[in-house]
Amino acid sequence: MEGEKLPRISRKGIQEYLNKEMPHVELQNITAKGLMIDHARKGFVRCTFIIPPSASDAHGNWQVGAIATIVDIVASMAICTETAIIRGNVTMDYNISYYSSAKIQEEVEIVAKVVGNKGKLSSIRVEVKKKDDGELIAIAKQWTASNEFRAPWINHPSKL
Repeated sequence: MEGEKLPRISRKGIQEYLNKEMPHVELQNITAKGLMIDHARKGFVRCTFIIPPSASDAHGNWQVGAIATIVDIVASMAICTETAIIRGNVTMDYNISYYSSAKIQEEVEIVAKVVGNKGKLSSIRVEVKKKDDGELIAIAKQWTASNEFRAPWINHPSKL
């Protein structure tokens, strides 16, 4: 199975794909709502995001799980700009370090760069910073691999 390919990688194309709600990925749909792509080029994506109340903990801070989810989404977009494959990438190794927190309605910048791409294996680095003062919130490093996984909810033609 080849991954779904974009005819032309563009900021607009990725943003349109991001805005489509995908079945069976409710967490990603909720987490990425409001994510705006500022710049995209081969191997690089920069986004801005205003933290919604739904992504906060009991103290009004951005939940670390929500940060990890959005970092994974932006890393996937960076891979897409490098390989033109939207689906079929699996995270193999994921490390994230948290340095500070952000509050509800605070604007953050998320930058993802493909550090290396060796065929089916890619390495991505993602930084999350506060937009107003550049304070570092988190840094992530992720390894992904393209695979031929076929989701059970996707209809496949019969081999009969």
